[in-house]
Amino acid sequence: MNVPAWLLPHRITVEPYLGDSAYRQQYGPPVEDVPALVAETIRTVRDREGREVTSTAQIIAEPGLDCPAESRITLPDGRTTRAISVAQHTAPGLPVPQSTEVSAE
Repeated sequence: MNVPAWLLPHRITVEPYLGDSAYRQQYGPPVEDVPALVAETIRTVRDREGREVTSTAQIIAEPGLDCPAESRITLPDGRTTRAISVAQHTAPGLPVPQSTEVSAE
C-alpha cells in the first residue's frame, strides 16, 4: 500500500544526482511535478557520511522516488535545495503506507 495521493498536496522538481565529474557535480534530467508533502522545519539529521547536519525541509513522496543524496530539489516556493539523506519506508505485510522520506538542506 502506497501513501495516498491526497496526502501529497505539494509539487516538487527533482534533478537526480549522478556523480562528480572533473569540473562539477552531474545531475540527471529534471523530473517535474512530483507529488509530495513538504514540511519546512529545522531538524538535525545525519548525512551519508554520518556527520550531523541541519535539515530545513523534510519531504514525503511516493515509494521509489529517484532522489539519491546530493540531488537538487526545487521546493513549491521556488527554493532550490539539495538532498542530505533519503529513506525508503516499507512495511511488507503491514497495513501502513510505503513512502520515500527525503531530508533536504
